[in-house]
Amino acid sequence: MSTPPTAAIIGAGISGLTTGKMFADYGVPYTCFETSDRVGGNWAFGNPNGHSSAYRSLHIDTSRHQLSFRDFPMPDHYPDFPHHTQIKQYLDDYTDAFDLREAIEFTNGVEQAHRLDGGGWELTTTRGERRRFDLLVVANGHHWDPRWPDFPGEFSGTEIHSHQYIDPRDPIDFAGKSILIVGLGNSAADIAVELSSKALDTRVTLSTRSSAWIVPKYFAGQPADKFYKTSPHIPFAWQRKFAQVMQPVTAGRPEQYGLPTPNHKFFEAHPTQSVELPLRLGSGDVVAKGDIDRLDGDTVHFADGTSDQFDVIVYATGYNITFPFFDEDLISAPDNRIDLYKRIFYPGLDDVVFAGFAQATPTLFPFVEAQARVIGAYAVGQYRPPSVDTMRRVIEEDMEFYTGHMLHRPRHTQQLDYFLYEHDLRTKELPAGRRRAAHAGGRTWVGADR
Repeated sequence: MSTPPTAAIIGAGISGLTTGKMFADYGVPYTCFETSDRVGGNWAFGNPNGHSSAYRSLHIDTSRHQLSFRDFPMPDHYPDFPHHTQIKQYLDDYTDAFDLREAIEFTNGVEQAHRLDGGGWELTTTRGERRRFDLLVVANGHHWDPRWPDFPGEFSGTEIHSHQYIDPRDPIDFAGKSILIVGLGNSAADIAVELSSKALDTRVTLSTRSSAWIVPKYFAGQPADKFYKTSPHIPFAWQRKFAQVMQPVTAGRPEQYGLPTPNHKFFEAHPTQSVELPLRLGSGDVVAKGDIDRLDGDTVHFADGTSDQFDVIVYATGYNITFPFFDEDLISAPDNRIDLYKRIFYPGLDDVVFAGFAQATPTLFPFVEAQARVIGAYAVGQYRPPSVDTMRRVIEEDMEFYTGHMLHRPRHTQQLDYFLYEHDLRTKELPAGRRRAAHAGGRTWVGADR
């Protein structure tokens, strides 16, 4: 085994925590830098660093059966779809069970990450310190920098992003108002359902450019995702075709409850999970419209030629992938695309790795756990990625495999199937990386700050 590096992890969300746990298992000395005073990242409701997009009523869309870490199952008393407070407690329990807290420097984020000429990184922290490390793990998340659309004209009412939404009274009092929600992802569906309650005396309209296929959370009395598992032994395209045939049978077509006809087939864009939205649409509590053409004062003109007046627009239009600590000329994600080998390695830079930068279907927690195994093995010389040219070729192949059939939108640049991804890492990539390391040797680290 090679001498382990000194490592820095940016962020104490799920990706930073799982990587830290794996570093501890492998004996890699590390420091985790966290801008907040608590762990949990996006799942720390009311996070003082402003990075959490959780709203008061939020429940996880993935069932606990799919969500649990493999080495730390969720408690049996948790409901099928836990509330965000339970997810936060789970992450706190995970942190304490593996003694991860002592390696985290709270309220001390990374302001700048400067790559040194001889390898390694010099980090400038919130406290004004300059610290050097051999290996940098980027785990700052990708659901904290709101992406705003750019429609012609100006709106004279109140505009907020779903990132700012807390509940029907916060950040504004929505009661009695005419509300337009732009987008049709899971957050848009949840907010539309909550704000369309007749008790609030609101009028809610949902605008969608591409529409969406709505999938139920339950099937045959069980969480629907318990029935979802792709196979590496059957062509992926065949499995998608089967799902496309079955979707209208199990959940109906979006037009049946008032949504526009999707401009894509099922699984050619990220589906939306909601039990209640079809009921609200079918009850007339939510009215669906197509794309926005332009804004004019309090009037919104839609692409179908109709218009309506609104008091508030809520943009549930996703997030940018942002690395404020990097020089953009070194590492950035234009149009939300960053090319990473196996969603981990940046070709040409062998002292930085990324954790958690994917939209993994149907589960994220085991996905980052699978990544952490690779990162840990890499740090101690038990895994080595292929050549830069091979990495770039495989990146394009993987992008085509996971996203080539999908709408070309910023929200789909990171889409992948967890089961196929994990199988590839476990049965192919890790064994191949071990052979490469045995043949050529693992990464040799500078040994900064030992």
